[in-house]
Amino acid sequence: MAARLNPAPLRPPEIVDLRRLSARDLEPLLQEETAAWRDELEWDFDKSADLVRRFVDLRALNGSALVEDGDVTGYLYYVIEDNKGLIGDLYVRREWRTPDRERLLLEWALEAVMACPSVSRIESQLMMLRFTVERSVPRGDCASAFERNFMRVDLRRCSLAEGRVRRPMYIERWSDHYTDGAAQLISAAYAGHIDSRINDQYRSAAGARRFLYNIVQYPGCGAFYRAASYAAFEASTGRMCGISLASMVAPECGHITQICVSPAVKGTGIGHALLRQSLTTLREHGCRSGSLTVTAANRGAVELYERVGFSTVRRFTAYVWEGF
Repeated sequence: MAARLNPAPLRPPEIVDLRRLSARDLEPLLQEETAAWRDELEWDFDKSADLVRRFVDLRALNGSALVEDGDVTGYLYYVIEDNKGLIGDLYVRREWRTPDRERLLLEWALEAVMACPSVSRIESQLMMLRFTVERSVPRGDCASAFERNFMRVDLRRCSLAEGRVRRPMYIERWSDHYTDGAAQLISAAYAGHIDSRINDQYRSAAGARRFLYNIVQYPGCGAFYRAASYAAFEASTGRMCGISLASMVAPECGHITQICVSPAVKGTGIGHALLRQSLTTLREHGCRSGSLTVTAANRGAVELYERVGFSTVRRFTAYVWEGF
């Protein structure tokens, strides 16, 4: 019998705490999700899936799963960091995928996280949760939604032409001793910016330092790729004025995990020069494509990426819940 799309279950889905399950129970779902990331986003999800397997078997992963007729059809996990909850992943298997099932998982997670006395904010950026204008989000009374674009460029075809830089500067390959300066730069670059509403780590140097540590040490944004990561410095003062950090998300696919410039040099071409340098290095090291994510309302950045050759291949939503 052919597989049915969105089949009606014999009974409503059961929500089961992940700590009652094993990695074996999640295996068909994780294999399908890994294939979806590879086929739709050119992203190797294997390391992230392995972390899920490890922490599920340790009974150390907060989250829930949908169980229907003995099958795990969807799951979600979250983490708590100080006063913030982070929805780490949400995936419902294709055959069972409906907005109602995704909403059921989100409602469960929000109730659990909001019950933590220390938590005052919840963030999520779920690329497998498709953007739709009509989608309603649980706890909409305290939620904000931000449309985001996943963009990709074919490095085999784009020219990566050199642009005009209107401020004397020089570019150095990334070194760990640039971390403190980069944290200061990020907090200045995103002051009052829409992205600091999505990720509150951008609001302070301490938060930005933690953000930098996470993208270097953990596989959520791919494996940090030092060879294609750069910092720019003003020629007159030697002060850091921009960064472009890259990762590898698949053997021939790179990703720009962070790119920003200081307010003083915005519009001078330094951002384009940094992006071009990272993408050129990725291409020289055998990458056929590069990707990045950007907030759709940040039109200046979107237009810059489109001029370079990027196009939007996926829209998704970043959600923030506060004041609950």
